[in-house]
Amino acid sequence: MRLLQPAVSRGGVFIASWRKELPQAAAAWWASLFLTLHVLTLLVSLAASQAFLAASTIAYFTHLLRNHPPISFPRIKLPLSLFCLATVNSMLWATEPALGGFVIRKLVLFIVLLLIANLIASHKHLDGIFRGVFFVSALAGLVGIAQFAIQYHTVRRLHPGQVYYFMTLTRIHGFMGHWMNFGGQQMLIFAALLAFLLLAPTDGRGGRGKGLYWLLMTAIAVSIVLTFTRGVWLGCFVATLYIVMKWKPRALWAIPILLFVVYLAAPSMIRRRVSLAFHPGDDPALAIRLEMWRAGLKMIQAHPWVGVGPDNIQLVYPQYLPPGTTPQVGFHDHLHNNLLQMAAERGLPCLGIWLWFMLALGWHILRIRRGLASQRWVADAVFAAWLAFLAEGFFEFNFGTSPVLLVFLFLMSVPFAAEQIERRAKESSAAAPADDERRLDPGHPPLITRHLA
Repeated sequence: MRLLQPAVSRGGVFIASWRKELPQAAAAWWASLFLTLHVLTLLVSLAASQAFLAASTIAYFTHLLRNHPPISFPRIKLPLSLFCLATVNSMLWATEPALGGFVIRKLVLFIVLLLIANLIASHKHLDGIFRGVFFVSALAGLVGIAQFAIQYHTVRRLHPGQVYYFMTLTRIHGFMGHWMNFGGQQMLIFAALLAFLLLAPTDGRGGRGKGLYWLLMTAIAVSIVLTFTRGVWLGCFVATLYIVMKWKPRALWAIPILLFVVYLAAPSMIRRRVSLAFHPGDDPALAIRLEMWRAGLKMIQAHPWVGVGPDNIQLVYPQYLPPGTTPQVGFHDHLHNNLLQMAAERGLPCLGIWLWFMLALGWHILRIRRGLASQRWVADAVFAAWLAFLAEGFFEFNFGTSPVLLVFLFLMSVPFAAEQIERRAKESSAAAPADDERRLDPGHPPLITRHLA
């Protein structure tokens, strides 16, 4: 028992130190704790993360009713509100309005923007969430790598002459149900972790404290490569360009050379995956996208104002193919492109509002970056993830996928939380000298005396 006492004591100190980093009001404390668990389970279980999100929301609104605290919301309320209204309006005009019910319910997920901005209480809390997410992402990456090894062994045994085909037919997915969800999440965390490694201030030990995180990056990067998802690769490339530009602009010239060397050294399946991107007719994944995009443009021409309706793409898809043409075998529920999907599904006005919302996010991230002091790397990490999300969005409807959207919304709201944290720190430091002066002023009793009186 005596041997356990030091460990128990250290555990108690650790818990007590972290309790101080969360909001002090009881309901807000629970809301912040549930929100932290929501973020840390995003890459493991969508059901668990949404349950924690619901619990955090209930606790936060309880806090609002009890304590009436000031509410901070990212300065994107107008485009976000109009986007939600345009989405509901498009559903009312759809061929099958009931199909859009899931999309309407998904709008509730934007509550993350409010919760993150108000419930991350300190730099230590924010830093702890990021580090936790990096570890969870690496764990998901290791699971994906193991899935690849098992799948590769099975395919080599059962289909020795068609390894590439079967390895790209069903790909690794980590803890998620689909490789696009897994790859999109890993891409966003890759951008954040790379910014942490290259741009975050060192911990006073010459940067040695980041050695473990380079190992995490290795697991995440390898899992991204093994997804065979070229849109995710493109997003990671764009994010890397931005981060390296902020780190050492002169190193940008080395990136094309490094990519060329990696391409030559890569396994044949990776090289084939890259080369087929330049031959759409030989790649079913690109060929079906070209068919979808042509059909999407015809949908926009036929329904420019309200689209065909949320989740109605698959229902009406055959009507927008050339006469006598049957759809190519594949997934037709959406158009694999954010811009075309928004316009074809919800109309050109909704697309314009969505672009306003996305550009407003990017603009505010850069605005906040200029004002941050110790946490500037956070804004750079989020802006790199924003760029990656947009780049992948040219080949995937990642805005409509809940697992990826939730990670995206978490990251996009973080700069607003960092801004609030630094603002509160400045206000506290500005108030401290005034308190010191009041203690020395003989006309006012010391603060401790007044509290005891």
